[in-house]
Amino acid sequence: MAASILILNGPNLNLLGTREVGIYGTETLADVEALCDARAAELGLEVDFRQTNHEGEMIDLIQQARNYHAGIIINGGAYTHTSVAIMDALKAVDLPVVEVHLSNIHQREDFRQHSYVAKAAKGMICGFGSLGYSLALDAIHRLIT
Repeated sequence: MAASILILNGPNLNLLGTREVGIYGTETLADVEALCDARAAELGLEVDFRQTNHEGEMIDLIQQARNYHAGIIINGGAYTHTSVAIMDALKAVDLPVVEVHLSNIHQREDFRQHSYVAKAAKGMICGFGSLGYSLALDAIHRLIT
């Protein structure tokens, strides 16, 4: 059976393709999911692709991942920069975590340059648009095999 990876997307990522296209591009979240499905199939992985605007739901999904998934790829959106609770949940499940961002958070506003998620992640991929998700799948595949 193929290893399953939780790909978790945070607030406002459901608006991809229409939200700040100069920063995030014109691809939709459905486009990103299709890219992930294709790359995961090439790697022999399964993905559970999720998006929520709610911090508590993100935490619930992270906690449940321990029972169903071999790793987590997370784009925490704005919660990346604010949520100690998400960081704690990621640490508690003891799964490999790869953080991904569409934009280069280090070139943006000062508050976006800090990541609580990074404290729980093996690594971060940012600034490559949707390609970052494919790179994150490559990274997590290496971590679990």
